[in-house]
Amino acid sequence: MRDDVTEDSVHSWCERWLGSGVEAVLFTTGHLSHVTGVRLLDGREVVVKVRAAAARLAGCTDVQRALWQAGFPCPEPLVGPVPLLGNATKTELAANAEVLVPGGDVLAVGDGAVECYAELLARLIKLAPAAAVEPNPPWVAWDHGQGGIWPAPDDRDDDLNVHRETAWLDHIASRVQRHLAKITPTHPVVGHGDWEGQNLRWRGRTPWVVHDWDSVVRGPEAVVVGVAASVWPCGAEPRAATVVESQEFIEAYQDAAGRRWDTEEVEASWAAGLWVCAFNTKKASLDGVGWMSPVEAAERLQLAGA
Repeated sequence: MRDDVTEDSVHSWCERWLGSGVEAVLFTTGHLSHVTGVRLLDGREVVVKVRAAAARLAGCTDVQRALWQAGFPCPEPLVGPVPLLGNATKTELAANAEVLVPGGDVLAVGDGAVECYAELLARLIKLAPAAAVEPNPPWVAWDHGQGGIWPAPDDRDDDLNVHRETAWLDHIASRVQRHLAKITPTHPVVGHGDWEGQNLRWRGRTPWVVHDWDSVVRGPEAVVVGVAASVWPCGAEPRAATVVESQEFIEAYQDAAGRRWDTEEVEASWAAGLWVCAFNTKKASLDGVGWMSPVEAAERLQLAGA
């Protein structure tokens, strides 16, 4: 969570952009962003999210607003992105506000859960408007164009390209990049690039709210789905999807979308999922943490046809 955002700056921002001061701070949390839930003096309960300014954030908010208007379970965006005033550093920060949607539960991994996650993503992709949200976040940015195999991480200063202790991951990622670069161009879709259990809340098996709209992405449908297929249990359990769970997600998504994919699309989906697994494993290795094993990587690479 950012440490360059003060309580006073959030209060001043609310007065200016929401037309009401803060009566009470309900919670403060975040990772890459500073997220504050507040009750305003006029009685509204809202969430203020502050993070580094980026051009893509406006497109992300446009997508969130269109989805909310279409009845998709996401918070109503109120303001932003606009500058945060009064931050203590020279870092350019952008803030958004949305209606607080409390409650709901993380849907446990179990019978029928994969269908729920996949069907909700299919609904999102069907409803989402076209939007300028590039560049995609690094865990989706296999085509980053920054030089080297790995893009700059979003949550640390390390250059992943200079860490050779896990060279097998570099080899995997390079093969995935070459494979995805060869897929037939298709009309891109807009989706959610961090489709993890921890970002979704449910009431029973009914979706209640989807969070983290900074993670809107744009790309071929199979690529967007493949990323989700590799991470959907995260937060419901402290792990990514198994190969079997990824396969189940890809199948369930096609059923929900009402269209069967050709071989190229299926392989592209596996390749995109392998990219995010490799990226997360590369970062985790810097902290001595395991994530994806070489055996699993080889299996996913074979399924990707790469």
